[in-house]
Amino acid sequence: MPSRYRADQVGSLLRPAEVLRARAELQAGRIGLEQLRAVEDQAILDALRLQRRVGLDVLTDGEFRRGAWQTDMAEAVEGFVADHIAMAWHGPNAGAESSQAQVIGGPLRQRRRLTAHESAFLKEHAPGPFKVTIPSASTFRDASYKPGLTDRFYPTSSDLLGELVRIVRGEIAALVEQRVPYVQIDAPRLSYYVGPRMREQIRQSEVDPERALDEAIEAENACLEGIDRAGVILGLHLCRGNSRSRWRAEGGYEPIAEKLFGSLQHDRFLLEYDVRAEGEDGRARPRHHQAGGVGVAGGAAASRRGGLEVRSGGGPGAQSSVRLCLCGSGQSPVARRAVAQAGARGRHRP
Repeated sequence: MPSRYRADQVGSLLRPAEVLRARAELQAGRIGLEQLRAVEDQAILDALRLQRRVGLDVLTDGEFRRGAWQTDMAEAVEGFVADHIAMAWHGPNAGAESSQAQVIGGPLRQRRRLTAHESAFLKEHAPGPFKVTIPSASTFRDASYKPGLTDRFYPTSSDLLGELVRIVRGEIAALVEQRVPYVQIDAPRLSYYVGPRMREQIRQSEVDPERALDEAIEAENACLEGIDRAGVILGLHLCRGNSRSRWRAEGGYEPIAEKLFGSLQHDRFLLEYDVRAEGEDGRARPRHHQAGGVGVAGGAAASRRGGLEVRSGGGPGAQSSVRLCLCGSGQSPVARRAVAQAGARGRHRP
């Protein structure tokens, strides 16, 4: 594994207004794809310059070429159909609401690579090491398998998962062949197993949470099988969902820490820490469970609101906590500021 990046990020940035407008214009038929790409190109170049200026060690295109973080799968693979699902959110304006979704309503047939148009632009224009993010295979097993529809083509979600693993593994292999230095797999639904409320919802769908978690871990590892890992970091990102400063899953990592951090074969874990989403049990220390040589990056800046994720307290303990989460990050300008602010303002969780 290459040397660690000391100040990391999950890769998804708020889309600029001009990108949102151009995407709406494309959908309305008023501009073509080339015009949208030109707007995206400029927004990505601006974002790259900003990231370099503030001192981030690894750069991202912000996922500006996607409608949402996971949409590159449905855009590249036939078999997805539009649907709506009910999603329950916690936080500001909490409650259940209908959300657009892509469910599987036919056999999966890959038309093109998921991220080739993204990685080629970054390889040409990024002024430093960069990452490409892709959604995990287990995400679509959980989010896109619709009983009564998907089971006409894949009798069980396990049958579907095998096909998804093949697609994701192929994309990872292609990115490695392109010499992309950092590939991040986004697996937010693994956090659904941390709290009793979500576990009970899984049981009500006649799925055993422990077996489902085991299968998800096995699938994520299968996506890495046969990958030439020399010269690339393979990261896994977990969060509790994020929509307009709200979250879906609640609870700390401890219920899944041993299985997750002791079994997954990734080089680096990017973990969300948010006091409100974790509750008072959000104290799991991933390093108690992980194998040697694996990096852990924990969020020092809150994604749902401005500022650091801190509590009352402070002092040397705060600084060591942030350093733990950022993998010894004091060498980076961004990390130095985070450590200093945490010491002045309070203690970062965990």
